[in-house]
Amino acid sequence: MQHLFSLTVNGEKVTAQVESHRTLLEFLREELNLTGVKEGCGDGECGACTVLMDGEPVRSCLILAVEARDREIVTIEGLARGDELHAIQQAFVDRGAVQCGFCTPGLILAAKALLNRHPHPTKEHIREAIGGHLCRCTGYETIFHAIQSAAKKQR
Repeated sequence: MQHLFSLTVNGEKVTAQVESHRTLLEFLREELNLTGVKEGCGDGECGACTVLMDGEPVRSCLILAVEARDREIVTIEGLARGDELHAIQQAFVDRGAVQCGFCTPGLILAAKALLNRHPHPTKEHIREAIGGHLCRCTGYETIFHAIQSAAKKQR
């Protein structure tokens, strides 16, 4: 069954038809070509598909596209302004927290939500915010440093 729905993605209003069973992840990647949203596990365990829905991090592989009706979605593509990276993106680059890059978009969006709630995060805040995000390259220490650095730059 097809559903007509509207939502806002990266600041732009989108109206589309989608099959009932399509996930938000599939819709964003296949219909809107927002390939920064990654499918890792398909079970919500790895965090690669994380997007912000109304400012909160969600696993887009677990949400049906129609559940995003009238919601505001931000993907990694929505953070940068032209060629200027968002402070969190730049901190990840500067601190070497980007290696293979597969997990990076989800981690950055989780960090964005965290810093919106806690501009002065503790290590525990950071640990909680990125809990469930799997990274096989960095060992997480550079990710912690990048988030701490971004928090300092945003103050």
